[in-house]
Amino acid sequence: MSLPKTLLGRASSPSRLSAYYELTKPGIAGFVVLTAGVSFYVATGGRVVVAPLLHMLVGVLLATAGALALNQYVERQVDGLMERTKTRPLPSGRLRPREALAFGLLLVLIGVGHLWVAVGWLPAVLTLASAVAYNGVYTPMKPRSYMATLAGAIPGAMPALIGWSAATGQVTLGAIVLFGIAFLWQLPHVLALAWILRVDYDRAGFLLTPPADAKGKVIGRQMILYSTALVPMSLLPTPLGLTGGIYLAGALALGIGLLALSVRAYREMTARKARGVFLASLAYQPLLLGLMLVDTVRV
Repeated sequence: MSLPKTLLGRASSPSRLSAYYELTKPGIAGFVVLTAGVSFYVATGGRVVVAPLLHMLVGVLLATAGALALNQYVERQVDGLMERTKTRPLPSGRLRPREALAFGLLLVLIGVGHLWVAVGWLPAVLTLASAVAYNGVYTPMKPRSYMATLAGAIPGAMPALIGWSAATGQVTLGAIVLFGIAFLWQLPHVLALAWILRVDYDRAGFLLTPPADAKGKVIGRQMILYSTALVPMSLLPTPLGLTGGIYLAGALALGIGLLALSVRAYREMTARKARGVFLASLAYQPLLLGLMLVDTVRV
């Protein structure tokens, strides 16, 4: 039985396909897949078996895209209040809420199911836990507590555990170190963005910046704290025998650079200086992961 032409035209409309694509936040999904892939590579000591890696990447991509689509479903009303997000598919009316909900759930189920069957139960469970934590813990906390920033960094760092467990079937010290790097990296990144967008976030009722911090001193101190902690954490893969001297030198330079920008922002928290921290942190993660790929110790 063929679909009516009107329904077929609606389903295949380029604008609707684009709207579904936007629901998946492809930039964020790409970061997640990259982190999981590098973690997989490091866990194998550079001796990757291609089939499990590809299955892991496909499963993580689908589940992550679904979790991000569900996030837009959950936040559809507050998205309509913010300048930055009011043109997203749901507040703009390009998709209906039930369409986004069904799409997101389907992608999560397919992605987690694929991981369970093709890779293993542990990466599948970790991926599902990440999706639940993102939408069930972090998202509801955003209008209630500044601690949402810390809560959101947990699912954001889970790809390190997912990739490692997909390669080895377990979570060991190396996985925890990569998780710690990803966790700490996100905090100055998110705090800088929260300061830049504080007016928009306040309009939506999000508590992503410290209360009573009109000059940004509290948020600046926290940027320094997390950037400082990131430096030694990022160096640990080398003494653990996972990476070599090239990675060590590069990680040290990247960490000091991010810390210096955080100190600069603390001294006078302006949108321009906060943007400097944000952009530097945006570059930090792919550069650090690239160093891991180049200098993973072969086993």
